[in-house]
Amino acid sequence: MKYILYARKSTEEDDRQVLSIEAQFVELKEFAAKEKLEIVASFQEAKTAKEPGRIKFAEMLSLIERGKADGIISWHPDRLARNSVDGGKIIYFVDRGLIKSLKFPTFWFEPTPQGLFMLNIAFGQSKYFVDNLRENVKRGLRQKIRNGVWPGWAPVGYLNNPKTRGIDVDGDKAPKVRKLFEMYATGAYTLHSLANWCKEHDLCGNLGKEIALSNVQSILQNIFYIGFMKYGGEIHEGQHEPLISKKLFDKCQEVMEKRGKFHHVRKNNFAFLGLLKCASCGCSITAEKQKGHHYYRCTRKKGLCQEKHYLREEALTEQIRTFLKKVSLSSQDTEKVLAVLDSEQDKARQDAQGEVIILKERLAQDQAKLQKLLDIYLADALSTEEYAAKKQSLLSQKVSLSEKINDFETKGLSWLEPAREFVKSLNQAANLLSSQNKSEMTTFLKNIGSNHILRNRQFVFAPKIEYKLVAERSEANQNSLTFPFWCPGSDSNRHALRHEVLSFARLPVSPPGLN
Repeated sequence: MKYILYARKSTEEDDRQVLSIEAQFVELKEFAAKEKLEIVASFQEAKTAKEPGRIKFAEMLSLIERGKADGIISWHPDRLARNSVDGGKIIYFVDRGLIKSLKFPTFWFEPTPQGLFMLNIAFGQSKYFVDNLRENVKRGLRQKIRNGVWPGWAPVGYLNNPKTRGIDVDGDKAPKVRKLFEMYATGAYTLHSLANWCKEHDLCGNLGKEIALSNVQSILQNIFYIGFMKYGGEIHEGQHEPLISKKLFDKCQEVMEKRGKFHHVRKNNFAFLGLLKCASCGCSITAEKQKGHHYYRCTRKKGLCQEKHYLREEALTEQIRTFLKKVSLSSQDTEKVLAVLDSEQDKARQDAQGEVIILKERLAQDQAKLQKLLDIYLADALSTEEYAAKKQSLLSQKVSLSEKINDFETKGLSWLEPAREFVKSLNQAANLLSSQNKSEMTTFLKNIGSNHILRNRQFVFAPKIEYKLVAERSEANQNSLTFPFWCPGSDSNRHALRHEVLSFARLPVSPPGLN
């Protein structure tokens, strides 16, 4: 009889189970020499047998089917098959008489009913081993998740620690990933420009591959960076150190949701394209170039539209500038306002102590709700989808509270930083008035409001309430938003300013949910 020698290891990695193939070949050749078996071909394969599709295995069966060999020599039946399909093929070949002999140094086989029965049992045991191992591995992964440890490869900005089996912050890449979030949150960068930024700053994946546009989007949507882990469709708290705050993450999701799909290639650079909708039919406002000027009009994709007029870009720019003037604060006055806010820092720390107690009580309540939610789920009172959704909402609230508590305890303030950012945005509006970059106006308008429409050649939108209040105050003061007249009617300008900034910048904002 002519035999084919077949050896297999389970992994395709070159540095793992290296000696397994070599040892099998040595032992099998010695066994063949001892039994005086003729070997006409040898196959070795580095692939798991838990599922069909092995190339060398198929080639071996093809040789046998063509009559080039009569039998197989292998270390054990589990080297040939660990799944029912491949195991069935071997038995079927024996039934057809194509395989006349199977030789194993550690297993006896004869092509008899009893031999086929024992071979079937051996293949069944091999499959059982794989199935049982799979369940044990899944159980271990689920326990790691419960313990807050990510069981897979770390995302960009983190590293897998082989000693602790945990996830560590990558000191080199983490600042670049954080910068990626900060840049996108401004609304001034596209996914395409951020992908180019990654190439320019040598930010690549953990396997050395460059970060493509789709990878950038995955990074910006990955809740791992705020301390969460999504596994099996469920959100879990992680023990790893967050790279960014939830506030920054939510801002990025808000920008991504507003922006939608990005069309990188444009024939003409229309500054306000993508900003406006038609007030009459809801279609997008498009732009075209006529006689050296840019005009904006409804696309009329839904049919006839009442908005039949064109609006010249210069006229639209002037309308936008009119609003920007109402929410503008000069650099000189901005410095004065920020200085007064800085003087409030000590007072804010004292006020924070009582706020921290309240926040910690709410945090404890959320933790109790999570445990109660788990009890209800285990009692089969909730579906898996309902449990995952409610858990995600509670975890989102919990991390927001934790960040607020941390801000209070480390900075002693909650309103001061948002107030600073708000004042700086007013100064940004002033800078845009002197800038020729109209695209930055588009980004600014998207950040401070929504529902930007064109109605009867008039630009209308819904600014956030703090900017609406500032615009109203500016109109009441005849388009003048200056310091200290911003805060009239108080003997103490500092406390009046605090009250005014609080009234604008401390207004509640509902952050978007986790994706």
